[in-house]
Amino acid sequence: MKPNRGYGRWTPFWFLAPAVLTLFVIGIYPTIFALVTSFRQYNIARPREGFPFVGFDNYINVLSDSTFWASLLLTARFYITVLPIQLVLGLIIALLLHKPGLGLLKSLARVVLVVPLATTYAVVGLIGRLIFNREFGVANQFLDVVGIGGIDWLGSQGGAFAAIVIMDVWQWTPFCALILLAGLSMVPGEIEEAARLETRSKLAMLRYVQLPFLLPSLTAILIMRSADVLKLFDMVFVMTRGGPGSATDLVSIYIQRVGFRIFDLGTASAQAILLLILTILISRLYIRVLYREVN
Repeated sequence: MKPNRGYGRWTPFWFLAPAVLTLFVIGIYPTIFALVTSFRQYNIARPREGFPFVGFDNYINVLSDSTFWASLLLTARFYITVLPIQLVLGLIIALLLHKPGLGLLKSLARVVLVVPLATTYAVVGLIGRLIFNREFGVANQFLDVVGIGGIDWLGSQGGAFAAIVIMDVWQWTPFCALILLAGLSMVPGEIEEAARLETRSKLAMLRYVQLPFLLPSLTAILIMRSADVLKLFDMVFVMTRGGPGSATDLVSIYIQRVGFRIFDLGTASAQAILLLILTILISRLYIRVLYREVN
């Protein structure tokens, strides 16, 4: 068989080059730039002072910054609040969609689940501002209907934190449901049928039959949601700007304030690199503890 004249030694390279170039421009280069900047005194508001090399001074300042630790702890609190809710609701939805029958309805449900995921963070934030508006928001109108007085959601510390939790749960529960549904589809049908003959307990079915096949999906959810929460910015910034006070001042909001309001890009880059390291460590921990392949 004669080789195609249009196919040469460098043909695979030219097909891969656009993707590699794009990855370098939007991913690799900014990371390298942030790493280099984190070792310099890089304040763009004072360019005459130059950008001298300061070694690990920026990292030492970050690790001794109580506000940074407070923002990181608030982010952890947000994470351990939203993730269990999303996993439980996502698992319930996935189990309902995994049941046999109702093909058209389940297909429609899958399409509906994609809608929140297709909504950008900034738009989710705008929707949240409308829903939780004190004067005409849907949330307060619902509370009035059930006989509870209106709440100043975005003007109180507890209300603002609850508002961003609700919006994050709305956006990312479908993601958990779809990933867990994909995991359930990996369970062999004959194993499920045999288990149903042995027991009618749905909890036993979930624990001993379905859960082992869900562990890879669960690991993927934990890794992706950990990385997403640590860099969550748009939705919270549009809704609350990190306020009132520091009620929703997640670590990404704090890094943005250091980098683009104080203009200390050296310190902000050090904070971002530390978050990257933390994300990698958390991901490795999840893989080591939870990930199991079922043969």
